[in-house]
Amino acid sequence: MRTIWNLNKNWLFALDKGMNAKREGFGEHLEYEAVTLPHDWAITQPFDRKMKQGEAQGYRDRWGIGWYQRTLTVEKEADKVYRLVFDGVYENSTVWINGEEAGGCKYGYSSFALDITKLLKDGENKILVRVDNTKAPVERWYAGAGIYRKVTLECLSAEHLEEMNIYTETAFTGEKEAVLTIHTGTALPVKASLAVGEHFFTGQSAVSGNTLSGSGEGVIVLPVSGFERWCAENPKLYELKLQLIGTDGAEEETACAGEGAAVEAGSKPRKDTAEGAVSDEVTFRIGFRSVELSADKGLLVNGVSTKLQGVCVHQDAGCFGTAVTKEVWRERLAELKKIGCNALRLAHHLYMPEMLELCDELGFYVYEEAFDKWTGGAYGRYYETEWKKDLTCMVERDRNHPSILFWGVGNEVENQSYPSMLKLLESHVQAVKACDSTRPVSLAMNPHFAYPTEEVDMSTVEDIQQFVDEMKSGEIFDMDDRVTQITKIAEKVDFICCNYMEQWYHRIHKAIPDKVILGTETYMNFRGFAEKFQNFTEQNPWHDVMENDYVIGGFIWTGIDYLGESMGYPAKGWSGALFADDMEKRPMAWQLQSYWKKEPMVHFAVMDYSLPDEGVKEHWDAPRYVSHWEFPQFTKTVIPYRIATTCEEAEIHINEKEYSVPGVNTFSNRVITGFLPYFPGEITIIGKNDGKEVCRHTLKTPDTAVKLAFEREEQTVRLERCLADGGKADVQPYLLLNKVRAYDAEGNPVFRESAKVSFVVEGPAELIGVENGDIKSAEPVDNDFVHLFRGRADAAVRITGAGRVKITAYAAGMSPAQTVIAAE
Repeated sequence: MRTIWNLNKNWLFALDKGMNAKREGFGEHLEYEAVTLPHDWAITQPFDRKMKQGEAQGYRDRWGIGWYQRTLTVEKEADKVYRLVFDGVYENSTVWINGEEAGGCKYGYSSFALDITKLLKDGENKILVRVDNTKAPVERWYAGAGIYRKVTLECLSAEHLEEMNIYTETAFTGEKEAVLTIHTGTALPVKASLAVGEHFFTGQSAVSGNTLSGSGEGVIVLPVSGFERWCAENPKLYELKLQLIGTDGAEEETACAGEGAAVEAGSKPRKDTAEGAVSDEVTFRIGFRSVELSADKGLLVNGVSTKLQGVCVHQDAGCFGTAVTKEVWRERLAELKKIGCNALRLAHHLYMPEMLELCDELGFYVYEEAFDKWTGGAYGRYYETEWKKDLTCMVERDRNHPSILFWGVGNEVENQSYPSMLKLLESHVQAVKACDSTRPVSLAMNPHFAYPTEEVDMSTVEDIQQFVDEMKSGEIFDMDDRVTQITKIAEKVDFICCNYMEQWYHRIHKAIPDKVILGTETYMNFRGFAEKFQNFTEQNPWHDVMENDYVIGGFIWTGIDYLGESMGYPAKGWSGALFADDMEKRPMAWQLQSYWKKEPMVHFAVMDYSLPDEGVKEHWDAPRYVSHWEFPQFTKTVIPYRIATTCEEAEIHINEKEYSVPGVNTFSNRVITGFLPYFPGEITIIGKNDGKEVCRHTLKTPDTAVKLAFEREEQTVRLERCLADGGKADVQPYLLLNKVRAYDAEGNPVFRESAKVSFVVEGPAELIGVENGDIKSAEPVDNDFVHLFRGRADAAVRITGAGRVKITAYAAGMSPAQTVIAAE
């Protein structure tokens, strides 16, 4: 049977920078430090406002060559296959085992596996990994650097299943009846087992005969009934077990326990005596769901009309950089789910496998795309030799996830609608469909279709964003011309993906009436107008989704702040999002919640231009509303306000005095706006339905900050236990972000407090970073202190073992705060 060892611990790392990076050898001359994976070396590098392409990478000096090494002790077994699996290394990696090159991967987002059977020896082995981040251009966003996803060692029987070759297809024969077809990827006999409630379904492929024509792959046809269909509102999953019935008498071992489970070392193996020896076993969590695109009805999930209430995201997470884990994204996705978000566009590359597992589990519809540009941009140097391999990797790795609705083959690619581009597009779509014929495929088009008088060799362009912005021919203003170019692309894809084109949806649909439209990128607040794709028309783009059946949804750029793609120093990233990078909820998130959810809610925000500019790109910005009632500089000054609500009407009370508020439906955006005089004290907004109060939001003017408090005073986490070196049970590190705020004596948050906060961690854990949500902050993330930003700060902690963890936050003149974590 297969055994999987987690190799995230016990690595050594050294960074070779500058001229040193050009030396020959294998990093022997460098000084190494101990690190734990996932590891992003760039996130702790100093800021350099003059660095090459600093805007794209958040001004962190990430250039250089990183070297990783670790020893691995194994008792090598005969007739076993040993495979080293990397979920992602950024970028251009090379791996050596005992001094012999084993392989590597150029694209930093693709997962890859190396067969190291012949290179391993009994006893101690040395793994050496070289990561080359010296080439320009870089990505348009912060990409991080290093082995930033998990690494595992697989020990497999000579006869084993290849997970990348296994895929399932579902044909519904009734509401709760279906035929599940399992392509096993092997001509050897495979037994399938699926539990649905009290029902247990099994099937088996034959040694020969029951195979796909000419492929040699076995097929299992499994009639299934009694299941619940998977959807965002009810993400029901079932475990499918596949067992390879081998001929080598292989024994079955426990490979890796899930969260909270224990691994019993030395437990007795078992065999499937009824069917013969089980030589390998894999499990998948699958979901039963149907997806249909109709130009008349839009998107139907399980026959139900569905709108994609989506956001685009990047993979980094504030002070963690790109070295994030499943638990970090679980908390982030939970916050998106709270505002009614049901869809994610994973921009613009493959994500860690755990991200798709979470989307399956939590209920998110996913648009996954393989890369950004093609021959241009950072991927241009790999495109010719790697595109098909990387595109295939995405589809074969992730096609069994019910959360994935669509595949994307590129974003705002170069030379749009030119013959050469259309030819490449066709080849990309065909490559995807060769791996998965069940899902629609598309390409995200940029709005302006700016192009020169003739095609450009984009591989010669170093800064593609600057090239597009400065292109002399500029934006297309002739709408007939624009629609003509869009039509050429639409002919090659299954549905139309538009970035920032809401104002032209009706023109596009009139020209292409048989295909639905998806807004793969939309502004969060403003909308273009007439011929202009950039304008400040305050008609929220979500209304274009709701008002047109042929528009199946929209993805806001972006859901969460991310590092890189800065609009200029001192901003270290992009801050035009619904949430800050520490998941602080902005007023625009409440507005989208009022569109996306039905539960009663009301939220008040006020304009505050005393706050510094956060460095947002203007068209992606929103007016500077914030949720506080703290204006020491004002005396009865009249200030603008806004109220987002799902209610029919709202009331405003300032210190018990009521102010008249127009009805919600009198505002085109269903957001109440107006002006109020500022009086210190208490402001309360009451949401009403049928004249009765159903919710309220209260803000109070705070006094001086006198204490700190964590948002969560107590929490419990369940550690994942897997096999590690030597097959021993081990606890995998667990990452958490813990937010602390400043409060006055009455417990009111003090928005304008900016004191320095220091953190101390006790117990089986370590402080690995600090954060405050300020995209302009110049404070290093690997300190034990950070200044409050708008009254808040965060401590990033790595839990290393079971036990009691205590985090204490200190600030001069304030009572300290503590949070206790029970790690089980």
